[in-house]
Parts: sequence; C-alpha cells; structure tokens
Amino acid sequence: MSFSLDDERFMREALDLARQAGSLGEVPVGAVVVRDGAIIGRGFNQPILRHDPTAHAEVMALRDAGLNVANYRLPACTLYVTLEPCAMCSGAIFHARIGRVVFGAADLKTGVAGSVTDLYAIGQINHHASAEGGLLADECASMLSSFFAARRGRTLVA
Repeated sequence: MSFSLDDERFMREALDLARQAGSLGEVPVGAVVVRDGAIIGRGFNQPILRHDPTAHAEVMALRDAGLNVANYRLPACTLYVTLEPCAMCSGAIFHARIGRVVFGAADLKTGVAGSVTDLYAIGQINHHASAEGGLLADECASMLSSFFAARRGRTLVA
C-alpha cells in the first residue's frame, strides 16, 4: 500500500488520541474523521470511563464528526484509526457512509478488515468503504503491546 504524507499526518493525530486513552487507563486506540483535508471528528477508546461498550475510538470519532457537520452521513470522508476496526465499528462506519478507512495495526483477534474476516469485501453489504492497513503499524502496535505489558506488570524489552 502506498500512503501519502497527509495519511501519515492524520494517523499521527490518531496516535495522539490513543495516548490520551492510554493515560486514562483505556486501551490506547485513537481515531479521526477527515473531510477535505480537515479533521471533523476525533475520538479515543472510552468504554470504561463512559460505562459504554460502544465507546470505541471509531464510534466516538463518528459521533463527533456527525455533531460537527450536523449529519449522521459522512460521505467522502476518511477515518484513520490506530487499530483495525472490529465488527461493531465497521457497521457504524458503513452506516455513516465513510468512503475510506486507514488503520495502523492489524487486530488478529477482532479485526474485520482482513485479519479475522473481511467485512469490507462482502458484496451483499449495502455500503462499502475501502480499507487499507499498515500505516505506522509498528508504532501503533508498540503502543498497544506496551499498554498490555504494563497491565500484566511486565515491561517490554526493545
């Protein structure tokens, strides 16, 4: 995959949001929604803080974008997220009519943009977004690995 400098800039914004999540004890995942080169929505994981199993980074960014543009449909937008979306988040992405998803690290346990399955390739689904993974994947994965190692009381050796 070939990513642009803008793609990298927006993923770095998502990484900053992931750091915020981690500093609050949440799994460090961040997301931004971009339209016409501008961020219109930001989100990071907050299910623990909000007592809400749907408060994943992607959903929070979609909610923020919808409020900011006063529309639940977000066509011609790209969602950048530090971890491959799960089924719930992908459903929200499809319903929002996001055109493109760019993710960092693959999620081998719950990722549905190619890791566990590929919802983005199922033709029967009404709306399709393209999904591209691997942007700043090492940095995204390292943040997650460090977070979980710290939770288990271990430190990672570089």
